[in-house]
Amino acid sequence: MTTNIFMLGMPSSGKSTLGRQLAKELNYDFVDLDKKIEISEGKKISEIFNLEGEEYFRKLEAENLRKIEPNSKLVIATGGGTPIFRSNMDYIKESGISVFLDVKPNKLEERMRNSKKNNRPLFSLESDTLLSTLTKTYDERIEVYSQADIVIEGDTDANTIMWILDAHFAKMTK
Repeated sequence: MTTNIFMLGMPSSGKSTLGRQLAKELNYDFVDLDKKIEISEGKKISEIFNLEGEEYFRKLEAENLRKIEPNSKLVIATGGGTPIFRSNMDYIKESGISVFLDVKPNKLEERMRNSKKNNRPLFSLESDTLLSTLTKTYDERIEVYSQADIVIEGDTDANTIMWILDAHFAKMTK
């Protein structure tokens, strides 16, 4: 198998953590799209948002996504908004297998508050409205996320994703 695997979902859904584990299990390389952008720009995502705005960031995101060659044996953790903008979901679907980690907003809020990392430009831990903002964003994005080849609801682990991918590939080759 050489097909790229794109991890999709809201911030704190586990895309990077599970993506790294999955890549190791598959003997694939791991790419964190946000980290790739930070390295190429020499700035944190939050700085890019603050200095250049969301539209500029979304342009960078689409450009970096399209630099990923199909069938490169990669597991790619996309940013939470990556599939939503600039026909990126179409590119993802054409370029590999998409896995949507469907974690509900109340669980996302819990994970964000427990991690204490306040590095998400669209979601502030200081805000009393974090849960309502997450819920609104989730509701706006779910239609696109649900187009993924594989949807996994709730908590999961890399072994479960491997098992589901194996079943998915077995079905595709029949």
